[in-house]
Order: sequence, then C-alpha cells, then structure tokens
Amino acid sequence: MRRVSMSLLLFFLTLLDAFAPHSAEARILRLELTSVEAPAFGGASFGASGQYERITGIAHGEIDPADPANAGIQDLALAPRAPDGKIAYATPFVILMPIEADHGNHVLLYDVANRGRPLAPGIYDRGGNASAIGDGFLERQGFTLVWSGWQGDLPPDNPFAFPAPIAHRANGAVITGKVRKDFELFSPRASLDLGDTDLGHGIAYPAADLAAPDAVLTERVHQDDPPHIVPREDWALADCKETPFPGRPSPTHLCRRGGFDTNHIYEFTYTARDPRVLGLGFAATRDLIAFLRHRTSDENGIVNPLAGRIRTTIAHGTSQSGRFLRSFLDLGFNAAPDGGRVFDGMVVHIAAVRLALNQRFAQPSAASMQHEEHLAPTQDFPFTWGRSRDPLSQARAGILDACEKTRTCPEIFQALSSIEYWNSRAALDTTDGAGHDLVPPDNVHVYHFAGTQHVLGLNAGPCQYAQNPNSYVEPMRALLLRLVALLDEKKPPPASRYPRIKDNTLVEPAEAARIFPRLPGAVFTGLANNMPVMDRGAAFDPRRESGILAEPPAAKSSALYDVRVPAIDGDGNETDGVRSVALQAPLGTYTGWNRRKAGFAEGDLCYLVGSFFPFARTRAEREANGDPRPSLEERYGTHEGYVAAVQAAATRLNAEGFLLPEDAARLRAEAEASGVLR
Repeated sequence: MRRVSMSLLLFFLTLLDAFAPHSAEARILRLELTSVEAPAFGGASFGASGQYERITGIAHGEIDPADPANAGIQDLALAPRAPDGKIAYATPFVILMPIEADHGNHVLLYDVANRGRPLAPGIYDRGGNASAIGDGFLERQGFTLVWSGWQGDLPPDNPFAFPAPIAHRANGAVITGKVRKDFELFSPRASLDLGDTDLGHGIAYPAADLAAPDAVLTERVHQDDPPHIVPREDWALADCKETPFPGRPSPTHLCRRGGFDTNHIYEFTYTARDPRVLGLGFAATRDLIAFLRHRTSDENGIVNPLAGRIRTTIAHGTSQSGRFLRSFLDLGFNAAPDGGRVFDGMVVHIAAVRLALNQRFAQPSAASMQHEEHLAPTQDFPFTWGRSRDPLSQARAGILDACEKTRTCPEIFQALSSIEYWNSRAALDTTDGAGHDLVPPDNVHVYHFAGTQHVLGLNAGPCQYAQNPNSYVEPMRALLLRLVALLDEKKPPPASRYPRIKDNTLVEPAEAARIFPRLPGAVFTGLANNMPVMDRGAAFDPRRESGILAEPPAAKSSALYDVRVPAIDGDGNETDGVRSVALQAPLGTYTGWNRRKAGFAEGDLCYLVGSFFPFARTRAEREANGDPRPSLEERYGTHEGYVAAVQAAATRLNAEGFLLPEDAARLRAEAEASGVLR
C-alpha cells in the first residue's frame, strides 16, 4: 500500500514541478541512473528503518558563468562552453536510502568524499567502512546517505572522480603557469609522479616543456633547514620506475639520479600546462543537493529518487572534505540556486583550515603541516568562523561572511582532534592570533576531542612512538543525533567544549613542554606548526583563497601568529574539551603529536599521528623505569576499580550528551573483559 501511495505522491509532485519556476543559471538537467540494488546489504534489515536500497548514477548539469553565484569560480570563464554559453558538467553519485520512505528519519546526510573515499560509514557505523556496514548505526537511525564527485583531479578509475574541464585562453591557446610540488616519502622511490601528495594521488599537471629550463628541484632534511638545489644534470622529467636514470621522458614524472629517500623534503617548482577548473566541484555539489532536496524530476521526467522524502540536509566532512565544507561556506555556495540553504547543518570534522581548490593549478589533496607541504595555500586569513581582525595583515573577515549576507548559514558542529592544534593551527579558529580568545557565532558549536589523533590506524612508519588509540567515534555518534535534534526540534546541543586562553587551558607550546612528564625514552620539545603571513602574489586573493599563485611564496615579515595548544596535566593528558572514557580512566598518556624517527627527518612532527605512552602496571615497575606517572595499580587498585572508573566516566559523558547509552554499555563490557590489572 505504501508503494502505491508513494507513486501517487510522486506523480502529483512531478506535475507541480513541471509548472514550478526553475533556475536558469545553475541546475541539474538530467539524472542517469546506472544501477539500483534493492535490497542492499544482502537484504539486511535495520530495526525500524527496515531494508535499504542503493542507487548509483550520474547527474548531468550546467551553470552560467555570468551568474554572480558562479562568477567567483576560478577560470570558469575559460572553460569550454556549449553554444548557449553554459558550461556542462557531470558528477557521479550514490544514494543509500530506506526502501520504505516513511521508515527513514527524513534527513539527507551528505558525506563529502575524501579523495574519492566515503568516510562517514567508518566514523558512525562502528566497524564499518566504505564497503562494510559495521554495526549499521546510520541505517538504524534512518539516515539517507548521499555521496558525489567534486574533486576534479582524481584518477578516472576512482568511482567519485569529477571530470573537471581544462581551462584555455579566450583564443583557445594553452594556459601555463608555475606549480610547486612538495614530496615527503614513506618509502624510497626511483621517481615521483607529479600528481602525488603525501595523502593521496591525483592527475598531474603536465610540464609545459620536457627541457624544463626554469624548473628547480631542492632538498632539505627539516622544514626549517635551508634548501639545497639539486644540480640540473642530476634530475629529469622522466619515469625511472623501470628505466634507470635519466629514465623514460615524461611530462608528469620526476626522476633523480640515485632516487628519492625518506629523509628529505623535496620541492619541485616547474612550469605546467592545462589547469583544471576545480572550483566547479563546489557548484556541482550545491546543485545536486538542491535538486535532490527540492525537485521531483529532471527535464526528461526521470523521477528524483528522494522526492518528498527529505526534510533536513546535513553535510559531513572529514579532514580534506571538512576543509571542503569550510571553503564551500566561505565562497558562498550554501545559497541554493532557487533560494534558501543547501545544507541546514554541517559536521566539520578534524578540519581547522580551508581547501586549496578554487585556484589555478590547485592541489586539493595538499595540506599545510609542520613538516609536510608546509607552505600549501590552505590557511591564509580568515581563520575564524565569525568576523575578526588579523593581527598581522590587519584585514577583517570571517568564513561565514558570505552566508550571513544571504542568510543561508547552517548550524555547524566543528569537531577537532588534538592533532589539529599541534599540526594544523586550530587555535586560530577560536582566537585572534595575538593571544586573545574570540567567541564563535551562535550557530557554531566547537568540540575538541581531547587527547586524540587525526584518524585511528594511520601509517605510523615514519613516527618514533606508538600511535594514539584514543577514539572519538562515540562522541561523534552522539553529536550527530544532537545536531538532528537541534535542526528538527530546536533542542539545544551540548555547550561547546574547547580550550581557551582565559582559563589557562590553551597555552603556549613551550608551557606544554615544560609540564609534560619526563618519560623514559621519550623526547618532547613542544614543536608546533606555525606560519607568518604569506605573500602569494598580486593575482592571488588570500581572503577567498582563490586566484593565481606566485611560486614559491615568501613571508611578508618575520612575525608569527600566536599558535597555542591544549594544556596538559601531570600525566601529559589534556585537561579540557570532550574527554573520552579512555581519557577519564586512562591507561597511559594520549597526545596530539608524534616525532619523526631516524631516517625520516628525525625530530620534526610526524604528520597526523599522535603518541601513546602506557602507564606501568605497578609502582615498583614505574620506579624501576624512572616513570613519574602513577601506575595502574596506584590509580585503580584492582581490575574492579578500573571497571568502576570506566563506568563513572561513561555515566558522566552520557549525562552531558557526548555518549549514547548503547556505547556506554559497550565500553563498560569491554573494560570488564579487558586484562587490565587481572
């Protein structure tokens, strides 16, 4: 009966949609549905949500470069056009939704793909990933999940590759320009692909000339070391994976005599050709979500699978895709083509900076860390959500400026790991960069997951210490439901929890180093990521992180922003933020930093990995090791004492809104089953 009712509803909605005014400037024209799997997951059912179906397809759209809503896209006017002057695009998408519409929660959760990978299932569905359902948390809650392509430099075999057009001069001539590539390797290589980054692989910008007369290759061990120029006769634009130096000539590969090792930072600056209009990915995301939310069919009568189903839209972005959301807002793309908001809410997860996407020769997989890709254009002012004054450049701006003008700002949950403070300057999101706190806007709720690293289970090969196992999955699950309650029922969420200067929980790195316990075999200098105001050339707009970059950039002065980190206690554990059960009933010290080991630029920060230093079991053991931290036995007495501490922490977090009852019960059961003090 429900199927018949839904069909009738869609029929009448389609009639209404046919007579509704459609935006001529930006829209989805046609849906190409390539597969429907119903039921999905082998027919599994998820409580009240029932069974799910998976729809895969391609959304074909067009935008008008003359529309002010699109005019800010870098090089859009230089993209190939149809005879009517519009610019066409096609983006792949996947929809995962309850088969029975009234069994869902009517919330569209758009998971911004990270380098072409869905990440929300691995965060919210415990034990899940892009291809495994895990405990089915999102499905049990009834979410409709959507993914689509936005990153225009992904290899074409990636399922979420977005084929961004190549820009040309108005007369059809090839566009060239300087590109700077950083390489820090996990393993030695004979040659490098110019599309590689530390965290992903993309399509390279080919060199304009294989002779590369103006190209420069440098190497150095540490970020602050002076670069050494590699002699021109010792490198070539060539592929040496199978052919020894000077290799097989290639405009997209770099070969060095003797190869590339793991102990150096390699920086290559060259003249490239054929920039892609990568900022089009913002518009494609805007238009697809607006279509799925409001339209009933495309121009050919193909029914929108989500027509009549969606009440609320939420975007989730992790790391690179969280940076996508910050730039999406900053550049004004949360204003839907026909008015209103694209996203009602956003979860901006482990993303303290913006995204290098809307630039000529952009590198959206690059990040700006202390050792890796330090000068990547991802963190120019503004840093804060609300308007603030830059103490170094004196500019005034905020990331929400554009959506405030159009009244399309969403409710934002910003979630930060400790890594973002040490290696991504997260303190600048809530301070003025000169030693003073700033209050985030009312629609921004900031949650620092104390004592956590960027993502669990990272490749810690270059790192000196064991990586941090402290999980933020449990509070993320609880907060997602609190965001839905805020949007649908106006229920206030938990108050923001993050370190502040005024209460001495956000401190200078040197202060954290002073307090950190002197542990056997551990070295901690307080090294943190920092940067002055950068001059990236007259054709680059740092306010919008858009334009044409001058490479390499240069510091405008020696002045640095005041970048601070979370305060710690005598154990070395952070004192403020959302403190997990693991941090309230700790088994060791959980940090937001790690050091690179010998052979990997020893002493610099080790990218996105934290550290874990376990407590000794007994007092005698810790005294024999010279460990000043109380042992497990001194803290908890017995195994039962440890379980009681876990239970107390879980009860507190549940009452505060950061832990769901099912997760509290599981954590207590895991503590009971553990070998702690047995």
